[in-house]
Amino acid sequence: MTRSVESLPKAHLHLHFTGSMRTATLLELAASHGVRLPATLSSQTMITLSPDERGWFRFQRLYDAARACVRTADDMRRIVLEAAADDAAEGSRWLELQVDPTSYAVHVGGLTPALEIVLDAAREASALTGTAVAVVVAASRVRHPLDARTLARLAARYAGDGPGSVVGFGLSNDERRGETADFAGAFAIARAAGLACVPHSGELLGPDHVERTLTALQPNRLGHGVRSAEDPAVLERLVAAGIALEVCPTSNVSLGVYPELGGVPLRRLVEAGAVVALGADDPLLFGPRLAAQYRSAREDHGFDDGELAALAKASISASRAPAATKAALHAQVEEWLRLPEQDGEEGQDAPAGRSDVIHSMG
Repeated sequence: MTRSVESLPKAHLHLHFTGSMRTATLLELAASHGVRLPATLSSQTMITLSPDERGWFRFQRLYDAARACVRTADDMRRIVLEAAADDAAEGSRWLELQVDPTSYAVHVGGLTPALEIVLDAAREASALTGTAVAVVVAASRVRHPLDARTLARLAARYAGDGPGSVVGFGLSNDERRGETADFAGAFAIARAAGLACVPHSGELLGPDHVERTLTALQPNRLGHGVRSAEDPAVLERLVAAGIALEVCPTSNVSLGVYPELGGVPLRRLVEAGAVVALGADDPLLFGPRLAAQYRSAREDHGFDDGELAALAKASISASRAPAATKAALHAQVEEWLRLPEQDGEEGQDAPAGRSDVIHSMG
Protein backbone atom coordinates (compact mmCIF):
# COMPACT_ATOMS: atom_id res chain seq x y z
CA MET A 1 0.00 0.00 0.00
CA THR A 2 2.05 2.94 -1.28
CA ARG A 3 1.69 6.01 -3.44
CA SER A 4 3.43 5.94 -6.80
CA VAL A 5 6.78 7.73 -6.88
CA GLU A 6 6.15 8.48 -10.56
CA SER A 7 3.16 10.64 -9.67
CA LEU A 8 5.07 12.53 -6.95
CA PRO A 9 5.78 16.06 -8.31
CA LYS A 10 9.48 16.84 -8.12
CA ALA A 11 12.37 18.77 -9.65
CA HIS A 12 15.32 17.13 -11.40
CA LEU A 13 18.55 19.04 -10.87
CA HIS A 14 21.26 16.60 -11.95
CA LEU A 15 20.90 15.21 -15.46
CA HIS A 16 23.58 15.44 -18.15
CA PHE A 17 22.68 16.11 -21.77
CA THR A 18 24.38 13.14 -23.48
CA GLY A 19 23.80 10.90 -20.46
CA SER A 20 20.07 11.52 -20.64
CA MET A 21 19.77 9.76 -24.01
CA ARG A 22 17.54 6.76 -24.50
CA THR A 23 19.44 3.66 -25.58
CA ALA A 24 17.20 3.30 -28.63
CA THR A 25 17.99 6.87 -29.66
CA LEU A 26 21.72 6.30 -29.26
CA LEU A 27 21.55 3.20 -31.43
CA GLU A 28 19.61 5.08 -34.12
CA LEU A 29 22.05 8.00 -34.11
CA ALA A 30 25.04 5.65 -34.23
CA ALA A 31 23.60 3.86 -37.23
CA SER A 32 22.74 7.07 -39.05
CA HIS A 33 26.22 8.52 -38.55
CA GLY A 34 28.14 5.28 -39.06
CA VAL A 35 29.55 5.17 -35.52
CA ARG A 36 30.57 1.81 -34.07
CA LEU A 37 29.51 1.61 -30.42
CA PRO A 38 31.01 -0.45 -27.57
CA ALA A 39 28.78 -3.42 -26.74
CA THR A 40 28.14 -2.00 -23.27
CA LEU A 41 26.10 0.82 -24.77
CA SER A 42 23.70 -1.48 -26.61
CA SER A 43 21.43 -1.96 -23.59
CA GLN A 44 20.32 0.33 -20.78
CA THR A 45 21.75 -1.57 -17.84
CA MET A 46 23.52 -0.44 -14.70
CA ILE A 47 27.27 -0.66 -15.32
CA THR A 48 29.67 -1.33 -12.45
CA LEU A 49 33.06 0.38 -12.39
CA SER A 50 35.95 0.62 -9.96
CA PRO A 51 36.22 3.95 -8.07
CA ASP A 52 39.76 4.60 -9.36
CA GLU A 53 41.20 6.26 -12.43
CA ARG A 54 40.89 3.06 -14.45
CA GLY A 55 37.16 2.92 -13.71
CA TRP A 56 36.73 6.58 -14.64
CA PHE A 57 38.66 6.02 -17.87
CA ARG A 58 36.22 3.29 -18.83
CA PHE A 59 33.25 5.52 -17.98
CA GLN A 60 34.71 8.41 -19.99
CA ARG A 61 35.40 6.15 -22.96
CA LEU A 62 31.75 5.05 -23.01
CA TYR A 63 30.49 8.60 -22.56
CA ASP A 64 32.72 9.89 -25.36
CA ALA A 65 31.49 7.12 -27.66
CA ALA A 66 27.89 8.17 -27.02
CA ARG A 67 28.71 11.85 -27.46
CA ALA A 68 30.35 11.11 -30.82
CA CYS A 69 26.92 10.07 -32.13
CA VAL A 70 25.48 13.56 -31.62
CA ARG A 71 26.38 15.33 -34.86
CA THR A 72 23.55 17.66 -35.88
CA ALA A 73 21.18 20.27 -34.53
CA ASP A 74 18.32 17.80 -34.97
CA ASP A 75 20.21 15.24 -32.89
CA MET A 76 20.66 17.78 -30.09
CA ARG A 77 17.05 18.90 -30.25
CA ARG A 78 15.82 15.32 -30.11
CA ILE A 79 17.84 14.61 -26.95
CA VAL A 80 16.31 17.59 -25.13
CA LEU A 81 12.76 16.75 -26.23
CA GLU A 82 13.08 13.11 -25.20
CA ALA A 83 14.71 13.98 -21.87
CA ALA A 84 11.78 16.22 -21.05
CA ALA A 85 9.25 13.58 -22.12
CA ASP A 86 10.93 10.94 -19.97
CA ASP A 87 11.09 13.29 -17.00
CA ALA A 88 7.42 14.21 -17.44
CA ALA A 89 6.49 10.53 -17.29
CA GLU A 90 8.27 10.24 -13.95
CA GLY A 91 6.72 13.23 -12.21
CA SER A 92 9.47 15.76 -12.84
CA ARG A 93 7.89 19.18 -13.28
CA TRP A 94 11.12 21.21 -13.45
CA LEU A 95 14.30 19.93 -15.14
CA GLU A 96 17.71 21.62 -15.12
CA LEU A 97 19.57 19.89 -17.94
CA GLN A 98 23.36 20.17 -17.79
CA VAL A 99 25.30 20.63 -21.03
CA ASP A 100 28.82 21.52 -22.12
CA PRO A 101 28.30 23.15 -25.54
CA THR A 102 32.01 22.71 -26.32
CA SER A 103 31.36 19.07 -27.18
CA TYR A 104 28.89 19.91 -29.96
CA ALA A 105 30.13 23.30 -31.19
CA VAL A 106 32.27 21.79 -33.94
CA HIS A 107 29.19 20.28 -35.60
CA VAL A 108 26.84 23.28 -35.47
CA GLY A 109 29.00 26.32 -36.04
CA GLY A 110 30.29 27.28 -32.62
CA LEU A 111 29.57 27.56 -28.92
CA THR A 112 26.78 30.10 -29.23
CA PRO A 113 24.76 28.13 -31.85
CA ALA A 114 25.23 24.94 -29.80
CA LEU A 115 23.79 26.56 -26.69
CA GLU A 116 20.99 28.27 -28.60
CA ILE A 117 19.90 24.94 -30.10
CA VAL A 118 19.59 23.46 -26.61
CA LEU A 119 17.75 26.51 -25.27
CA ASP A 120 15.31 26.58 -28.19
CA ALA A 121 14.64 22.87 -27.73
CA ALA A 122 14.15 23.42 -23.99
CA ARG A 123 11.43 25.98 -24.67
CA GLU A 124 9.72 23.67 -27.13
CA ALA A 125 9.98 20.69 -24.79
CA SER A 126 8.51 22.72 -21.93
CA ALA A 127 5.45 23.53 -24.02
CA LEU A 128 5.03 19.98 -25.32
CA THR A 129 5.51 17.97 -22.12
CA GLY A 130 4.44 20.19 -19.24
CA THR A 131 7.87 19.74 -17.66
CA ALA A 132 9.69 23.07 -17.61
CA VAL A 133 13.26 22.69 -18.90
CA ALA A 134 16.06 25.09 -17.99
CA VAL A 135 19.77 24.68 -18.67
CA VAL A 136 22.97 24.50 -16.64
CA VAL A 137 26.10 25.25 -18.68
CA ALA A 138 28.97 23.07 -17.45
CA ALA A 139 32.71 23.46 -17.90
CA SER A 140 35.10 20.51 -17.69
CA ARG A 141 37.95 19.99 -15.26
CA VAL A 142 40.06 18.42 -18.00
CA ARG A 143 40.12 21.65 -20.01
CA HIS A 144 41.96 24.89 -19.23
CA PRO A 145 40.33 27.22 -16.68
CA LEU A 146 40.25 29.93 -19.36
CA ASP A 147 37.87 27.71 -21.34
CA ALA A 148 35.65 27.66 -18.27
CA ARG A 149 35.66 31.47 -18.20
CA THR A 150 34.57 31.53 -21.83
CA LEU A 151 31.66 29.23 -21.02
CA ALA A 152 30.74 31.27 -17.94
CA ARG A 153 30.54 34.44 -20.05
CA LEU A 154 28.41 32.60 -22.59
CA ALA A 155 26.11 31.30 -19.84
CA ALA A 156 25.81 34.80 -18.41
CA ARG A 157 24.55 36.13 -21.76
CA TYR A 158 21.60 33.75 -21.63
CA ALA A 159 20.91 33.93 -17.90
CA GLY A 160 17.26 33.87 -16.89
CA ASP A 161 14.80 32.32 -14.48
CA GLY A 162 12.38 30.40 -16.65
CA PRO A 163 12.14 27.56 -19.15
CA GLY A 164 14.57 27.83 -22.03
CA SER A 165 17.05 29.99 -20.12
CA VAL A 166 20.38 29.33 -18.46
CA VAL A 167 19.94 29.10 -14.71
CA GLY A 168 23.25 27.67 -13.53
CA PHE A 169 26.95 27.08 -14.15
CA GLY A 170 28.67 23.81 -13.31
CA LEU A 171 32.01 22.03 -13.35
CA SER A 172 32.07 18.34 -14.21
CA ASN A 173 34.39 15.45 -15.10
CA ASP A 174 36.87 13.63 -12.83
CA GLU A 175 37.27 15.46 -9.50
CA ARG A 176 40.88 14.27 -9.39
CA ARG A 177 41.76 16.38 -12.43
CA GLY A 178 42.59 20.07 -12.35
CA GLU A 179 42.95 22.45 -9.42
CA THR A 180 39.57 23.48 -8.10
CA ALA A 181 40.75 26.96 -7.14
CA ASP A 182 41.82 27.63 -10.73
CA PHE A 183 38.14 27.72 -11.74
CA ALA A 184 37.18 30.39 -9.21
CA GLY A 185 37.29 33.11 -11.86
CA ALA A 186 34.72 31.34 -14.01
CA PHE A 187 32.38 30.90 -11.06
CA ALA A 188 32.77 34.58 -10.13
CA ILE A 189 31.53 35.49 -13.62
CA ALA A 190 28.57 33.14 -13.26
CA ARG A 191 27.74 34.37 -9.77
CA ALA A 192 27.76 38.00 -10.90
CA ALA A 193 25.21 37.08 -13.58
CA GLY A 194 22.89 35.60 -10.96
CA LEU A 195 23.47 31.99 -11.99
CA ALA A 196 23.43 29.12 -9.53
CA CYS A 197 26.95 27.76 -8.98
CA VAL A 198 26.70 23.96 -9.10
CA PRO A 199 30.12 22.22 -9.36
CA HIS A 200 30.62 18.48 -8.96
CA SER A 201 32.39 17.55 -5.73
CA GLY A 202 32.39 14.88 -3.06
CA GLU A 203 31.71 11.72 -5.04
CA LEU A 204 35.05 10.35 -6.24
CA LEU A 205 36.94 12.38 -3.64
CA GLY A 206 36.10 12.81 0.03
CA PRO A 207 35.20 15.64 2.41
CA ASP A 208 38.55 17.41 2.00
CA HIS A 209 37.67 18.04 -1.63
CA VAL A 210 34.21 19.24 -0.64
CA GLU A 211 35.79 21.73 1.74
CA ARG A 212 38.16 23.03 -0.96
CA THR A 213 35.21 23.42 -3.33
CA LEU A 214 33.20 25.35 -0.76
CA THR A 215 36.07 27.74 -0.12
CA ALA A 216 37.15 28.27 -3.73
CA LEU A 217 33.90 28.22 -5.69
CA GLN A 218 31.22 29.31 -3.16
CA PRO A 219 28.59 26.94 -4.59
CA ASN A 220 24.84 27.10 -4.16
CA ARG A 221 24.59 23.35 -4.72
CA LEU A 222 27.03 20.49 -5.07
CA GLY A 223 26.79 17.83 -7.75
CA HIS A 224 26.83 14.73 -5.55
CA GLY A 225 28.52 15.82 -2.28
CA VAL A 226 27.62 12.49 -0.66
CA ARG A 227 31.04 11.95 0.85
CA SER A 228 30.63 15.01 3.05
CA ALA A 229 28.87 12.50 5.30
CA GLU A 230 32.33 11.15 6.20
CA ASP A 231 33.26 14.31 8.12
CA PRO A 232 30.71 15.79 10.56
CA ALA A 233 32.41 19.20 10.47
CA VAL A 234 32.22 19.45 6.69
CA LEU A 235 28.63 18.26 6.68
CA GLU A 236 27.75 20.80 9.36
CA ARG A 237 29.33 23.53 7.23
CA LEU A 238 27.19 22.51 4.26
CA VAL A 239 24.03 22.45 6.35
CA ALA A 240 24.75 25.81 7.97
CA ALA A 241 25.32 27.40 4.56
CA GLY A 242 22.17 25.82 3.09
CA ILE A 243 24.11 24.28 0.22
CA ALA A 244 21.99 21.62 -1.44
CA LEU A 245 23.35 18.23 -2.49
CA GLU A 246 22.37 16.67 -5.81
CA VAL A 247 22.51 13.03 -4.73
CA CYS A 248 22.50 10.40 -7.49
CA PRO A 249 22.44 6.97 -5.81
CA THR A 250 22.71 4.74 -8.88
CA SER A 251 25.63 6.82 -10.12
CA ASN A 252 27.40 6.35 -6.78
CA VAL A 253 27.01 2.57 -6.99
CA SER A 254 27.90 2.32 -10.68
CA LEU A 255 31.11 4.26 -10.12
CA GLY A 256 32.03 2.04 -7.19
CA VAL A 257 31.79 4.72 -4.51
CA TYR A 258 29.40 2.50 -2.52
CA PRO A 259 28.92 -1.25 -2.98
CA GLU A 260 25.12 -1.12 -2.99
CA LEU A 261 22.26 1.35 -2.92
CA GLY A 262 21.72 0.78 0.78
CA GLY A 263 25.26 2.04 1.39
CA VAL A 264 24.59 5.52 0.01
CA PRO A 265 24.41 7.78 3.13
CA LEU A 266 21.08 9.29 2.14
CA ARG A 267 19.42 9.08 5.53
CA ARG A 268 22.54 10.32 7.31
CA LEU A 269 22.59 13.41 5.11
CA VAL A 270 18.88 14.11 5.55
CA GLU A 271 18.96 13.58 9.31
CA ALA A 272 21.90 15.99 9.57
CA GLY A 273 19.67 18.65 8.00
CA ALA A 274 21.17 18.70 4.50
CA VAL A 275 18.99 19.78 1.59
CA VAL A 276 18.99 16.75 -0.73
CA ALA A 277 17.74 16.69 -4.32
CA LEU A 278 17.76 13.25 -5.92
CA GLY A 279 19.01 12.97 -9.50
CA ALA A 280 19.67 10.36 -12.18
CA ASP A 281 22.99 11.78 -13.49
CA ASP A 282 23.60 9.66 -16.64
CA PRO A 283 20.83 7.05 -17.07
CA LEU A 284 22.20 6.09 -20.49
CA LEU A 285 25.11 4.48 -18.64
CA PHE A 286 23.76 3.93 -15.16
CA GLY A 287 20.34 2.57 -16.14
CA PRO A 288 17.66 3.81 -13.74
CA ARG A 289 16.10 7.22 -14.26
CA LEU A 290 14.69 9.68 -11.72
CA ALA A 291 11.76 7.75 -10.22
CA ALA A 292 14.08 4.85 -9.40
CA GLN A 293 16.11 7.13 -7.11
CA TYR A 294 12.98 7.80 -5.06
CA ARG A 295 12.12 4.13 -5.11
CA SER A 296 15.58 3.37 -3.70
CA ALA A 297 14.98 5.89 -0.90
CA ARG A 298 11.82 3.97 -0.03
CA GLU A 299 13.12 0.41 -0.45
CA ASP A 300 16.78 0.72 0.56
CA HIS A 301 16.56 3.43 3.21
CA GLY A 302 13.05 3.04 4.63
CA PHE A 303 11.73 6.48 3.68
CA ASP A 304 7.97 6.67 4.13
CA ASP A 305 5.72 8.73 1.88
CA GLY A 306 6.03 11.80 4.09
CA GLU A 307 9.81 11.61 3.85
CA LEU A 308 9.65 11.09 0.08
CA ALA A 309 7.45 14.17 -0.17
CA ALA A 310 10.04 16.09 1.86
CA LEU A 311 12.74 15.01 -0.60
CA ALA A 312 10.59 16.19 -3.50
CA LYS A 313 9.99 19.53 -1.79
CA ALA A 314 13.72 19.89 -1.16
CA SER A 315 14.43 19.35 -4.86
CA ILE A 316 11.92 22.05 -5.75
CA SER A 317 13.28 24.49 -3.17
CA ALA A 318 16.87 23.93 -4.34
CA SER A 319 15.95 24.53 -7.99
CA ARG A 320 16.13 27.83 -9.86
CA ALA A 321 12.45 27.69 -10.74
CA PRO A 322 10.57 31.00 -10.30
CA ALA A 323 9.03 31.53 -6.88
CA ALA A 324 5.48 31.07 -8.18
CA THR A 325 6.43 27.77 -9.78
CA LYS A 326 7.99 26.55 -6.55
CA ALA A 327 4.88 27.45 -4.56
CA ALA A 328 2.62 25.66 -7.04
CA LEU A 329 4.80 22.54 -7.04
CA HIS A 330 4.97 22.44 -3.24
CA ALA A 331 1.18 22.53 -3.21
CA GLN A 332 1.09 19.64 -5.68
CA VAL A 333 3.36 17.60 -3.40
CA GLU A 334 0.88 18.19 -0.56
CA GLU A 335 -1.91 16.99 -2.84
CA TRP A 336 0.09 13.82 -3.56
CA LEU A 337 0.26 13.16 0.18
CA ARG A 338 -3.52 13.39 0.39
CA LEU A 339 -3.98 10.70 -2.26
CA PRO A 340 -5.09 7.31 -0.97
CA GLU A 341 -2.44 4.60 -0.86
CA GLN A 342 -2.85 1.95 -3.53
CA ASP A 343 -2.17 -1.73 -3.97
CA GLY A 344 -0.48 -3.09 -7.08
CA GLU A 345 2.53 -2.38 -9.22
CA GLU A 346 4.63 0.63 -8.38
CA GLY A 347 4.17 3.28 -11.04
CA GLN A 348 0.82 1.99 -12.33
CA ASP A 349 -0.62 5.47 -12.18
CA ALA A 350 2.39 7.26 -13.62
CA PRO A 351 1.50 10.20 -15.84
CA ALA A 352 1.57 9.43 -19.54
CA GLY A 353 4.71 10.58 -21.34
CA ARG A 354 4.85 12.24 -24.75
CA SER A 355 7.58 10.00 -26.10
CA ASP A 356 5.53 9.03 -29.16
CA VAL A 357 5.05 12.67 -30.09
CA ILE A 358 8.67 13.57 -29.36
CA HIS A 359 10.09 10.65 -31.31
CA SER A 360 8.12 11.56 -34.38
CA MET A 361 9.60 15.05 -34.26
CA GLY A 362 13.22 13.86 -33.88
